[in-house]
Amino acid sequence: MNLHRRSIVGRAAAIGMAAALPVTWSAAARAQTPSRHFSPQAGDWRTFDVTTRVDLPATTSTTRVWVPLPSVQTGWQLPINDTLDSNGSARFASDGAQGVRMVVAEFAAGTAQPQVQVTSRVRTQSRVLGGLREPGGADTLRQALRPTRLLPTDGIVRATALKATQGARGDEAKARALYDWVVANAWREPEVKGCGEGDIKTMLETGNLGGKCADINALFVGLCRSVGVPARDVYGIRVAPSSFGYQQLGGKSAHLTGAQHCRAEVYLQAHGWTAMDPADVAKVMRQETPVWIKDVKDPLIAPVNAGLYGAWEGNWMAYNTAHDVKLPGSRGDAIGFLMYPMAEDADGWFDHYDAAGFKYQISAALVQA
Repeated sequence: MNLHRRSIVGRAAAIGMAAALPVTWSAAARAQTPSRHFSPQAGDWRTFDVTTRVDLPATTSTTRVWVPLPSVQTGWQLPINDTLDSNGSARFASDGAQGVRMVVAEFAAGTAQPQVQVTSRVRTQSRVLGGLREPGGADTLRQALRPTRLLPTDGIVRATALKATQGARGDEAKARALYDWVVANAWREPEVKGCGEGDIKTMLETGNLGGKCADINALFVGLCRSVGVPARDVYGIRVAPSSFGYQQLGGKSAHLTGAQHCRAEVYLQAHGWTAMDPADVAKVMRQETPVWIKDVKDPLIAPVNAGLYGAWEGNWMAYNTAHDVKLPGSRGDAIGFLMYPMAEDADGWFDHYDAAGFKYQISAALVQA
């Protein structure tokens, strides 16, 4: 993305750190880990008001802000309405290509306290494997097989996927094999900024599969696409705590800045669009306890590993499923994905991962019936 004011943690350092850590944790620590269940159920509809407020420093040149809106309307999410307040020139807009909805606000040079606030009301529910079938049209499925700038489907990506799915017959067997391969080989790297970049070719070429959700789930999606299984990233944000006691699978509703989370979907002939989230398995393994758990059979990990193949909890709101998004009015190149508020002035991009310097806040409130 070539953002100015941004530094990226080198992946090489993460490789050394990961190699130095133990493969499994002690029996004593394992014995102290409580068993939990993770079983999202469809039908638990809730309504949330999700508010994003951006406050910028006084502008020295024309400055634009883009705030993503929930654009995904399905059997598990229903956007209801959006409200907007700003002291700039603000409007609702779309990228015009992939159906990505957003607010665009523009501030003239010399604006002392530029601000924009957006509230989106949305209904969400959990998903389960074999539940409500989400169909996929021909155009949608073609989009879910295409390569993107950060998700090539040839070369090392396809070679890796072919090796991981050797002997698998049919789309479900391939999806299962790739999910298990990603869980076994990728890991959560807390030092990566934001949600990561999703540059899967570099991940595979360097052998460093450490990252965050936009890296790990993008890896799963790219591998699926490369062997003919339609898949897509779903970019969104956690809006409430998990109902199952996992701290890493929820967000504190009053303070959601930094709660952005990318999930994944695959299209299976028997089920339609199907929920997947190997990145959250990696997150629970790495960060749910002070000790990095590397055994998927651990009583804390096993329910999540099983549940996040085909299900996810409805404490999360989806923004969009788009890659290579061209923001209307931007002077910059298309961005890999839109999951964060973005801003740009004559000097280039603001660091959207720096919520304190960029000054944006996100919160959610449960709307009582």
